[in-house]
Parts: sequence; structure tokens; C-alpha cells
Amino acid sequence: MKMEIIRRRLAKNRPMVSVTLRMPEDAVEDLKRMAPLRGFSGYQALLRAYVGAGLREDTERMEGSALVKLIEKLRENGVPEETLSKATSEISGLGR
Repeated sequence: MKMEIIRRRLAKNRPMVSVTLRMPEDAVEDLKRMAPLRGFSGYQALLRAYVGAGLREDTERMEGSALVKLIEKLRENGVPEETLSKATSEISGLGR
């Protein structure tokens, strides 16, 4: 499932929506100055990259913690350690 999400997010024809965001003027100026230094065509692309990076980090942290909690509950409910190890190994192999 994770690879499918990544594939969708890498698609160039993803639908876009306009968002109005109020930001301090100096922050926008810093984005404009930083964008070409980071290889972006403009500050909006850099801003999208920053938002995307933060979103991926939070998503990974939240999904990872949910998985850890699930494994703990399964362990508490008597699922054998061998079964848990096998399942987590198979899940880890999906991301490759």
C-alpha cells in the first residue's frame, strides 16, 4: 500500500487546488531568495516541498506509532512472537 501512495504522489498530473495562506512578508522574501539556491523555479514550489517533507515525516511517525501499538496489542493477546516477526518482515519488504 505504501508504494501505491508514493506512486500517486509522484504523478505529474496530480490535481491541484489553490490555497490562500497569510504569511509574514519577510518569510515570503526568504522563500523567494532561497528557492533558486535550492534548485526550485519559484518560492511556491519550495513551499510545497517544505510542506510535503513535513507531511511525510508526520505521516511516517503517526503510521509507525500505530503499527507499533498494534504489534504490542497483538503480543499482549497471545500472538506468537514468530508470527509477529514474520509479519513485520513481510511488511518491511513491501517498501522495497
